[in-house]
Amino acid sequence: MDRALPAVRLRVPTHEDAFTWHHLFDDPDVMEFHGGRAADLSVYEELTARQRRHDAQLGFCLWTVTDTSGRVIGFTGAQPWERDWGPTGEIEIGWRLGREHWGKGYATAAARETLERVGAAGVRGVVAMVDARNARSTAVTRRLGMRLAETFLTPVSRREAHCHRLDLRPATPAGNAG
Repeated sequence: MDRALPAVRLRVPTHEDAFTWHHLFDDPDVMEFHGGRAADLSVYEELTARQRRHDAQLGFCLWTVTDTSGRVIGFTGAQPWERDWGPTGEIEIGWRLGREHWGKGYATAAARETLERVGAAGVRGVVAMVDARNARSTAVTRRLGMRLAETFLTPVSRREAHCHRLDLRPATPAGNAG
């Protein structure tokens, strides 16, 4: 039986969120599958600025996730995969939460909201790139109904990354080809 998911709110990140993300993600456990340590503050400042541009241009981005009290707990959302390896040009969904917010259903709740929003924006399918050792994120992909589609070797760390896929198009009833 699935437990009830917590309520979350997603909003376009502000410049101030860069400072909060930097603080939340300055934890070796949080960054285990993202290089092992928090990026410099300037990386988060650029990231939040880019997400504001994505929201304006695409209608979606990596949104800041807050709990019902308005406290920032991380981010989730979608953006184009712009690396020259992996699912280049596809829309990737992702999530990252501060350590104290793990195991409470926030990532799944926020990712489900992301799927609704990107579907409403006309995105037909998404991918999630997950480090093969990241059991927590892999579990989120399963709860979202994603399927493991491909495996890549990351160019820098030479680690295995799993590409999970989900088609967002509504199923066509049998005998009703459009």
